[in-house]
Parts: sequence; structure tokens; C-alpha cells
Amino acid sequence: MDTSWDAAVQAVSVLEEPTRRRLYEYVVGRPEPVSRDDAASALGLPRTTVAFHLDKLTEEGLLATCYERRTGRTGPGAGRPAKLYHRSDREIEISLPERQYAVAGHLLATAIQDAEITDLTPREAVNRRAHEYGEALGQAARERGEGDVLVQVLEAHGFEPRPEDDGIALANCPFRRLAKDHPQLVCSMNLHLVAGLLTSLESAFNAELAPAPGHCCVRLVNRSH
Repeated sequence: MDTSWDAAVQAVSVLEEPTRRRLYEYVVGRPEPVSRDDAASALGLPRTTVAFHLDKLTEEGLLATCYERRTGRTGPGAGRPAKLYHRSDREIEISLPERQYAVAGHLLATAIQDAEITDLTPREAVNRRAHEYGEALGQAARERGEGDVLVQVLEAHGFEPRPEDDGIALANCPFRRLAKDHPQLVCSMNLHLVAGLLTSLESAFNAELAPAPGHCCVRLVNRSH
């Protein structure tokens, strides 16, 4: 399943079609999976129309399917299982500009667990987890990427990199609301995340704290300058 920002926008955009949105709302509002016939009867729509839209919602990851025999019979002569639809496990978030609050929540939650079972302070645990997360992003990008992998990763995770003469400015903070209320904690987490990414990519840049209005608190500076 593609989890990119573009894929999330595409998935949500399919709900713009009124009939498709009605079908989605009907399916997710039911306690049990529903069949095409169930939906067609409930909404007064042709079965072929319902089938088309339900399959489109499934294709975009908004619904999932399963198969059951509604008759309760089993064995030979029981008939084919019916294709049923239900809400998928996929979670979709879209924000403009892009934010990554789920990432922040994961890092903070795992850091608290680490601090409870180690000698690390919560701040040290957050920074370590952020660094490891950045390293993992870099490793995954190196395995699949071509071109300017660093810029691609920064773009994919909402940092909005802007190349400059002596480095790269990050025009967006993916954790902006958290950084506004807890600047020291979140800026340090950001710094270690980006530093982990640079380490993994063996980059020629260093990550430094350089707060500026309208930007992420972290800036990438070319080591040669």
C-alpha cells in the first residue's frame, strides 16, 4: 500500500463523487461487513453501480473485503461465498502544509517506554529514538532510491528542503504545533532525526539548530563551508 502524501490525497479525492461517498458512509456505519446487494437495497441504487464504486473504494484502500456464505450452509451445494465490504485498517491524514504528528507520537511513546526500563532520561530517550528513526529512513531510501536521495526523503516527510549556497534550509516543520508549545523538546528531536538521516546517507551535510521565522529549527550546513 502506497502511504505517500500523493496517495493519501488520491484516496480522499475519490470520496468527492457523491454516490461513492454515500456508499462509503453506509459501509463504515454498519456493524458487520455488507454485500453489494445490501448496499444496493439500502441506498436504492443499481447493483452494477454499487459494485463499481465499492471496488473503487477498495482499490484506493478505503475499504477492505472478505468472503462469507450468508446462507449458513457449508459443503457441496452451499453456493459461492459472497464478497463483503468493510472499513479498512488504513488511516489517512492530510494537512497543508504537511505535518507528521503520528511520527512524533510514536517517537515520544517509545521513548517513554525506554526511559522506564533504562537509565536514560526521557529527553535522552527521545533523542536516541529520533536518531534511530532518521537512520532507518535513510537506509530504506538508499535501498530503493535514485537521484538526490537526501532531498527526496526530506520532501517525503514534510520538511520542504530549499537548497542554498552553503546548505539546505528546511522551510516546513512537520511537528509545528508541538514545536510551538514545546520548542526545546521538539527541536532537539528534529535535530537528532535529521542527524540520523545524514549519518545513514553518509551525507556531506551537518544538521544544526538554526531557528528562523517560518522554517524548521534545523538547517543543513555543508561541511566544506
